[in-house]
Amino acid sequence: MAFWWPIIVLAFAYAICRFLLMLIPPNVPSIDVDASDVLDDGNQTQENSFIYIPPRGRTQQSDRKVQCYEPATMKYLGFFPALTPAEVEERVAQARKAQKIWAKSSFKQRRQFLRILLKYIIEHQELICEVSSRDTGKTMVDASLGEIMTTCEKITWLLSEGEKWLRPEYRSSGRSMLHKKSKVEFHPLGVIGAIVSWNYPFHNIFNPMLAAVFSGNGVVIKRLLPDAPASLSLKLVSEHASWSGCFYFRIIQAALAAVGAPENLVEVITGFAETGEALLSSVDKIIFVGSPGVGKMFYLDGTAFIVFIANGLKCLLLLQIMENAAETLIPVTLELGGKDAFIVCEDVDIPHVAQVAVRAALQSSGQNCAGAERFYVHRDIYNSFVNQVTKIVKSVSAGPPLAARYDMGAICLQEHSDKLQHLVDDAVDKGAEIVARGSFGHLSEGAVDQFFPPTVLKNVNHTMKLMQEETFGPIMPIMKFDSDEEVVKLANDSRYGLGCAVFSGSQRRAKEIASQIHCGVAAVNDFASTYMCQSLPFGGTKDSGFGRFAGVEGLRACCLVKAVVEDRWWPYIKTKIPKPIQYPVAENGFEFQESLVEALYGLNIWDRLRALVNVLKIISEQNPVATSKKND
Repeated sequence: MAFWWPIIVLAFAYAICRFLLMLIPPNVPSIDVDASDVLDDGNQTQENSFIYIPPRGRTQQSDRKVQCYEPATMKYLGFFPALTPAEVEERVAQARKAQKIWAKSSFKQRRQFLRILLKYIIEHQELICEVSSRDTGKTMVDASLGEIMTTCEKITWLLSEGEKWLRPEYRSSGRSMLHKKSKVEFHPLGVIGAIVSWNYPFHNIFNPMLAAVFSGNGVVIKRLLPDAPASLSLKLVSEHASWSGCFYFRIIQAALAAVGAPENLVEVITGFAETGEALLSSVDKIIFVGSPGVGKMFYLDGTAFIVFIANGLKCLLLLQIMENAAETLIPVTLELGGKDAFIVCEDVDIPHVAQVAVRAALQSSGQNCAGAERFYVHRDIYNSFVNQVTKIVKSVSAGPPLAARYDMGAICLQEHSDKLQHLVDDAVDKGAEIVARGSFGHLSEGAVDQFFPPTVLKNVNHTMKLMQEETFGPIMPIMKFDSDEEVVKLANDSRYGLGCAVFSGSQRRAKEIASQIHCGVAAVNDFASTYMCQSLPFGGTKDSGFGRFAGVEGLRACCLVKAVVEDRWWPYIKTKIPKPIQYPVAENGFEFQESLVEALYGLNIWDRLRALVNVLKIISEQNPVATSKKND
């Protein structure tokens, strides 16, 4: 016992010291970010509301502008110039130059960058959420959940574990390479290009930026903008969500400057199709997040195309990821939305799960790539569950989120409410029944079409478009099921495969159901908890895309993964080609190889020992044929 006392005392002292160190606040400088052009002073007009963009030298002014409005009020916010391809290439070149310097930065410097961002975010939550709310129409609570919490969780995970997963990882060397050390190194790719959706303007800029910068890369981010051939008269996404990007970009700039990072390491650009094409042809990796539509990659004659499907029309937008497959192959991550199943078994606490279900459907007015869009409820509790959900949804009011206290905000996409109503009408025509709708608050005359009431439908089935197409709106279609086997079949009957949520009083049963659903993320007795666990990868399968961002896999996806083998006991033990297989190869060269394979990998220890003896015997023998050849 006397031996253990000193160790116990030292361990206790170490724990106390660690605790006391935790009480000392880190030295994190504050940053000042100009927010004058995003504060609502009531004076915005089309004449005086040009959004400030930090100067980048001499920039050619484009005639085309991206006009920005508040979806909830249609109040004018300002405009951005659409960058030309030449300007995009210049921004990427600047980011590439800065990245070469940043790649040599220490993890200590990168962590300080994250701490500065985290400090600013926590101290300015209301401002960040208000800007997001004005830009997308979401409520302050929805902005806090989807913008602030997710981003803070990402930062804290990188602070605690990021360096660990980017350090060289040693692997086993196997039997034939026991004298070697094997490791995997993670080097920056260069410049990451991110094309992100509008539904979470703060988080969708910060999410790829944090992973790219912490792993030593530069990053150029473009938000999806309305752009389609004039003949289609189709807007792919709302331009409203471009306005906030300038302010969020200035936060990043200020934090980078505070740690002495090179200028232009991070860029946020705006523009149309040619802007995206220029970005894709200039960077070393593409991360594409297209929540409102479906994207598919087609490689035709060495050229990659992404097909967007929106408002029922198909617009082929040529994004030239590579001029030919042999020349400019770059890695791509696609996250393309989903049609997530929300499964409720008969043994659940109905009031509890009903609240979770409504949040899963109405978060950010249903404009959530991981939102629940198909609800499957066991027949035994179907009516009780529908009644409980109906009661909750009828209490939900929608309106301009900054004008008064509303539970739900606006629809960001222009004309999207027409698509939502079309899906509801199709379901009703095929036998569905609307059982509940929420209410509207006071809406300005020009913004009426930007709102859609939260809606609950029952008696739905898979013949209805509402159960097949991505809704991206506040609609809850609820369908019955009788058995676990049936609900698994229903959940898998979709071309999407992003996520699912399964609720049961038996956790084992819920896990069993979730394990059979073909999707990329699954929550057991919860909704969207997988995304809040930032150590986990996020992404889907089937039409929901491929590749992963977030978590270890997403962080390492920003890296060149390099396998390295070196001598374990250099210079004492070096690799030497055994004499029987040296050139010229001996007559018993194959016999040597045969014995060596059995000595290393044989299943029977006695056979392996016998083979090893034969290997040593062959090595020790003189090969007269090889010797005579050498003499000749």
